[in-house]
Amino acid sequence: MSNFSNEGLERIKSWFSTKGWKPQDFQLKAWKAHLKGKSGLVGAPTGYGKTMSIMVPAVLTGAKGGAVESVSVLWISPVRALTKDIARSAEMVCKEFAPDWSVFIRTGDTGTSARNNFKKEPAQILVTTPESFHLLLTDPAYITIFMKLQTIVIDEWHDLMGSKRGVQVQLALSRILSWKSDIKVWGISATLADMQMASEVLFGTLIQQKNIEIVTSNQVKSIEFQTVLPDDIHKMPWAGHLGLYYLGKVIDLILQHNTTLIFTNTRSQCEIWYKRIIEHQPELSGVLAMHHGSVDASIRNWVEQAIHDNKMKAIVATSSLDMGVDFAPVDSIIQIGSPKGVARFIQRAGRSGHRPGATSNIYFIPTHLLEIIEGAALREALEVGIMEEKLPYIRSFDVLIQYLMTIASSTGFEERKLYSEIVKTFAFSSISRGEWNWCLEFLTTGGTMEAYENYRKIGLDKNGLYRIANSKVKREHKMGIGTIVGDEMLLVKYIRGPKIGNIEEWFISRLNPGDHFWFAGKLLKYISEKNGKVLVRKGNKPSNNIPSWLGGRIPLSSPLSSKLRNQIYKMAGGVFDKDELKAIEPAIKQQTLQSYLPSRREFLIEYIQDNEGFHLLFYPFEGRLVHEGMAILVAKRISFQTEVTFSIAMNDYGFELLSEKEIDIGAFVNKKLFTTEKLWEDIQNSLNTAEMARKKFRDIATISGLLFQGFPNRRKQTSHLQTSAGLLYEVFKTYDPDNLLFLQSLEEVLTFQLEENRLRESLNNIVGKNWQITRPEKHTPFSFPILVDRLREHISSEQLQKRIQRMDVEWKS
Repeated sequence: MSNFSNEGLERIKSWFSTKGWKPQDFQLKAWKAHLKGKSGLVGAPTGYGKTMSIMVPAVLTGAKGGAVESVSVLWISPVRALTKDIARSAEMVCKEFAPDWSVFIRTGDTGTSARNNFKKEPAQILVTTPESFHLLLTDPAYITIFMKLQTIVIDEWHDLMGSKRGVQVQLALSRILSWKSDIKVWGISATLADMQMASEVLFGTLIQQKNIEIVTSNQVKSIEFQTVLPDDIHKMPWAGHLGLYYLGKVIDLILQHNTTLIFTNTRSQCEIWYKRIIEHQPELSGVLAMHHGSVDASIRNWVEQAIHDNKMKAIVATSSLDMGVDFAPVDSIIQIGSPKGVARFIQRAGRSGHRPGATSNIYFIPTHLLEIIEGAALREALEVGIMEEKLPYIRSFDVLIQYLMTIASSTGFEERKLYSEIVKTFAFSSISRGEWNWCLEFLTTGGTMEAYENYRKIGLDKNGLYRIANSKVKREHKMGIGTIVGDEMLLVKYIRGPKIGNIEEWFISRLNPGDHFWFAGKLLKYISEKNGKVLVRKGNKPSNNIPSWLGGRIPLSSPLSSKLRNQIYKMAGGVFDKDELKAIEPAIKQQTLQSYLPSRREFLIEYIQDNEGFHLLFYPFEGRLVHEGMAILVAKRISFQTEVTFSIAMNDYGFELLSEKEIDIGAFVNKKLFTTEKLWEDIQNSLNTAEMARKKFRDIATISGLLFQGFPNRRKQTSHLQTSAGLLYEVFKTYDPDNLLFLQSLEEVLTFQLEENRLRESLNNIVGKNWQITRPEKHTPFSFPILVDRLREHISSEQLQKRIQRMDVEWKS
């Protein structure tokens, strides 16, 4: 090691000693590697000091040359709540090693004046998000801002890697490293199953592998895990996702602990739980808060600070608080409903006991009967240390086209040079010259849409650089930067008062002036909507109207589904060795009596007739997305053999094909239905898949700039965007079937929505098993949740509740 490396290491150790901290082995390894000029990836349990493993040497190295007048450390975070936590750590380190340094947070919450001031006088440490980083790249001044940049840190890489935001990060790195190759780049993560793969995705060939250090901790986070079991299993809901059956038990847990984070999987679930807790326990008013991404930044900031100051008894939250945030007062976590993934569960558990050697304390609240089994599956997954592997996005041409627009809007680019940069990324290492030329032609001529001037966005200037000449095109592009696409969000604010948050357009469209609704923990009266703003007053009439945000449900991950099947197989063999399995034993016995419980080498199919028709049910226990693909496939293949129309429903445990007429099970339900031969062709031939691709294309069209969602005060209606996306999809399908964005929509459906690799593996497993086909006289514990999920989409909640009660009586009789 050099003298600086030795001296720096000793100085860091000395500072740690003054704080009463003991360096972890992985921290020492990371410090040494960084001080020697290496890049790398750090993996360690949550709460063990990953931030300090890179922040300290980054500041020390950056400050060694004296005064720095631009950004020296760029820290990229996927979550806005985490940026403030990172900034606090940075300020503490700067106080010791670089007292003249300042820290700046730039996210979607940062005001315009603060952003402009940063450009004039950049801070030495910039904490930002992938989207805000790309926004900075639209300004030619980014070269000056990052001229002295020495370290880039990508926090929570496991979260970014499995999304298009990870592609954004790779592209931004390729740009910065192209003109400043000596920058040290470090990724940080707590829940990565394959560190080597994660490193390859992050770095590609942007940095030589010999200069990359993979640093892991041998520490294992201690998690105290308890499934909260029902007092009477016969009163547990059959299906659903709210879990309000446990309201009293959750309140008891809140009162027993200092500060509790209550995690829900959706924002509407978060709103509902907050409202019900307050109604049931009014004494918690003032010390119970809510936190999710649609709540206004000022409210979220207040909640986060109140947690740090130990002023909160409980916080109901979504994923907005489940990564990286260090809230020392939190000593208990409650997970409402299955987290659907082991890594997500561990991540959330780590919000309590967030320090080295401390135990994280988490309670799992199953929201329906069969979810109790998922508690046992989670327990086994934790015991054996299994974790999900992230599937990275590659060849995301929508993100690449957006990135080309970003560079064209600032410095411009020479196409050969930029091509040589992006092929070094993992995401575009396989892009061909032909595909690259297609992207350029798409932006310069509009491709198939060349007759329309607004699709011709960039052109060559006198110096041979591709640029955006039109200021309107440039403004529209900056408004659309990002890869997270949702339905149109409207700002909710008091007529004479502050902003409250954002609600999707479809929910507001259902309201009439004077209607009341709950949002952000407040009872509101709807007054009017104009120019993207929903004006409200404080409500004065009771209401149970709570917004729900449209979006896909979280699917069961492969490792968790594997452990779920293990629990089923054990119970089939008469083994009930966990508390969760003992609790659900009455329902399992009922399933066995009415139908069958499959063992490891068996596959269960049920065929049930009732007033609705004929229900054909299959139980792979592979997760919602895989079942969606299987349902489409099996329905299509049966229809090849006999004329029949099916309604399709699925959950994480199985799927249902409902028909009005009886089919000959012996003749048409056979193992050929599950063969992997002509898999993609058969799936593609189904109407369902075409509709999936059409919906996926809307997101791709938005990210690539084909669709512009409008300016903040003149947003386009969701229905107009959907119509426009559908028209573009049909144009490309008919006249330009080799269009890379059109092909990408099909590929994303296959890879991410239908999980092709997992689907193939599951199909092969099913073919190799012994099939057990039963004909129950009434719906079984396995079939009923699928039925309820389907009915929920077609009948009112009151009708559904009556239906459930009637079937509950039948089940107990």
